Amino acid sequence: MPYGLHSPIIAFMSESSSMQAVVMEGQGDGGTLSLKVVPKPTPGPGEILARVCTSGVNRADLLQRRGKHPAPEGWPKDILGLEFSGVVEALGADTARWKVGDRVMGLLGGGGYAEYVTTHGSNVLPVPDGITEHDAGAIPEVFLTAFDAAVLQMELSDGEVMLIHAVGSGVGTAALQIGRALGAVTIGTSRTPEKLTAASALGLDDAVLADADWPEKVLSVTRGRGVDLILDLVGGPYMEGNQRVIAPRGRHIVVGVPGGAAAQIDLGAMMLRRVTLRGTVLRARPVQEKAILTRAFEDRLLSFFSIGELKPVIDRVFPPEDAAVAHDVMASNKNFGKLLIRWE
Repeated sequence: MPYGLHSPIIAFMSESSSMQAVVMEGQGDGGTLSLKVVPKPTPGPGEILARVCTSGVNRADLLQRRGKHPAPEGWPKDILGLEFSGVVEALGADTARWKVGDRVMGLLGGGGYAEYVTTHGSNVLPVPDGITEHDAGAIPEVFLTAFDAAVLQMELSDGEVMLIHAVGSGVGTAALQIGRALGAVTIGTSRTPEKLTAASALGLDDAVLADADWPEKVLSVTRGRGVDLILDLVGGPYMEGNQRVIAPRGRHIVVGVPGGAAAQIDLGAMMLRRVTLRGTVLRARPVQEKAILTRAFEDRLLSFFSIGELKPVIDRVFPPEDAAVAHDVMASNKNFGKLLIRWE
């Protein structure tokens, strides 16, 4: 992924060999995001070069700015961005499936905040019919994360009850739609009543305000039985409550820990109920694993976008020069669904 650091020679490069990107300089409170001219990447064997329409903003981007979530080896260190949508511009060798002009979207290990990206062709999906290449930027990271966690790993099935913490987040809104499409009953928590109202309009079955009494409310909704699956996008502060509301033989998967990573676990209660507890991350997985996930999602759920059963949920769209503003909005937890950066 040969994104170079900006240097004096860039000003003399031809337009075809350069691009604009949001470049991270420094980390922590003193770090900045600046729109700069950098070398355009070149696709290697098996890779595509895509002209980016929109880049998704994710909480991992905020962590990387703080020095807590570095890019995997081989990806740009100073250009954030874990997903994109756009149009294929060029192909590397041995890229049989795609052709120039195809509308695509996909996962990245980094480098997404740019006019052009390269990624392996096996990690790319076609933009569904009926979805614009701009709105598609809100699909890859959140829908693949939710699908991988809830369906592939935890085998969510028809009729089961899934509890989604932070249901108004990007992954949360994707998970509730996937749950509904697969016939599951969905319960969602949020600290913001307005987000619960919006989630209910998306098809959430039961909305629970995440105050001190949320476990009692979940148990009341389930008539004391509890939930089959917990999709945890909060972390440590909810662990005690999660142990109270999980049903016998229930599954609990931790996808994010913005609330904190530390928690106490009652192992006796966990053993008694035969609970499965698992953690997961997506970014650092090798190309081969992401390819398997991408194809599974395409086979099972991609067509649901074309018939309206699934849809990208977009809160706001920012120009590249306002990437830092988008980060501030995400840090404030005010968005419902995705934040996007639009390049064209």
